[in-house]
Amino acid sequence: MEEQRKDTITRRDFMKAAGAGAVAAGLTGPTIFIPRQASAAKKTLRILQWAHFVPRYDSEWFDNYAKEWGEANGVKVTVDHVHISQVVSRASAELGAGQGHDLIEMFAPPAQLEPSVLDMTDVVQEAEKRFGKQLDLCKRSSYNPNTKKYFGFCHGWVIDPGDYRKSLWEKVGKPEGPDTWEDLVTYGGEIKEKLGVQLGIGLSQELDSNMAARALLWSYDSGIQDAQENVIINNERTMEAVLFMKRLYKAAMTPEVFAWGAASNNRALIAGKASYILNSVSAYRSGQKKNPEIAQDVFFVPALKGPRGTRWASEHVIYNYILPNYTTNAETAKAFLLDLVENYDQSMYYSELYNSPAFFDAPVKSGNRGYTPVKGAKKLRDLHNAWFDNDPFAVAGEATDKLKVLKDAEAWSTAVGHPGPANPAIGEVFGTFVVPNMMANAARGMNPTTAVEQAETLIKAIFDKWRQKGLVGGTH
Repeated sequence: MEEQRKDTITRRDFMKAAGAGAVAAGLTGPTIFIPRQASAAKKTLRILQWAHFVPRYDSEWFDNYAKEWGEANGVKVTVDHVHISQVVSRASAELGAGQGHDLIEMFAPPAQLEPSVLDMTDVVQEAEKRFGKQLDLCKRSSYNPNTKKYFGFCHGWVIDPGDYRKSLWEKVGKPEGPDTWEDLVTYGGEIKEKLGVQLGIGLSQELDSNMAARALLWSYDSGIQDAQENVIINNERTMEAVLFMKRLYKAAMTPEVFAWGAASNNRALIAGKASYILNSVSAYRSGQKKNPEIAQDVFFVPALKGPRGTRWASEHVIYNYILPNYTTNAETAKAFLLDLVENYDQSMYYSELYNSPAFFDAPVKSGNRGYTPVKGAKKLRDLHNAWFDNDPFAVAGEATDKLKVLKDAEAWSTAVGHPGPANPAIGEVFGTFVVPNMMANAARGMNPTTAVEQAETLIKAIFDKWRQKGLVGGTH
């Protein structure tokens, strides 16, 4: 019994983990603050996550961090990376089999997996105790108010601005880029007609198309559900948004958007074949390395305004680690997550500002962090904003303040269940691409009324299924 007790990082150990303040000996490079668990015997923590869109995040930081954290805590940590398109199927297979990785990182709220994962309430509460309140859109992307359960631990999110080619928009008299959705038809259509360059908004079954379709709905003052989790998709403002997408496709896009994958808009922008895309800074970072001339021409705009002035964007990625029910290493995993938050300046830096924190008030540690400190920055919020003012990854000849438009992104970004929570029904609607399919059907020529009605039928069936299980609120 005594030996068994020593082999387990207990709940008490987990709660003490990131506060111990010890630093792992012998680490090279930037100082990574990793509390040492003196009582933890050697065991294994298996992590599965998607291959980061900014490769250096995995190769230069995260994989090394995980290994060093394990060495400091008497844990053998293994990290397996899969393509983002494989994450959901891999996680579902492991949960179905009742065996696999101890921590699985998802790229969108995995609420539909709630019955198969452990509650993360304790780790979220501990994180808020140490690092301040979790950003609301991150909470709404990982918490089910009906069951009072955190089905995931959201450690960060990714801002989803508009990326546009300044030289192209200058030629049609709009050098500052689009400000409204209607600008995409007016000016984006002119760019396609006169300059032969289309817009890059996907209408297919992939991540970016999912996010773009939701941003359009919300900016047209509609959505999938209301705040009480009632299905509202079939309404006149949804119809307005669908009719707009039909016009936008005809004016400014080509059929290739119906078959795009998650990286297609990135590649189109970098190749000079898109005037505007909805994407994170990763597309720009790729351009800096693969086509610097195009990258110098890429600038950013916030979420576009709808016809009544509403401006909403969906986050590009919402990080959620889940703990499968089958894991025997839950407390070890939770200790790892707390320490990840404590080192989130590293996560931001080595993702080249792709990652943004869920806990803005986590302190930035002193010592060698692998980058030049920003003068006066004491908290992540300060550091986050200072980096956006002066991009440390701008290349020679580039403007260094391109990212300043991202500084207030929390004000125009929201969770995928907006204005309600990311409940299991929302998770399944997201995972089955109902909303981008609705937009694509109308753009291809289906009667818009029929497209909306079909989407409503599918969505209501999904909501009814989860409502019967007591995991979704609302009545209809």
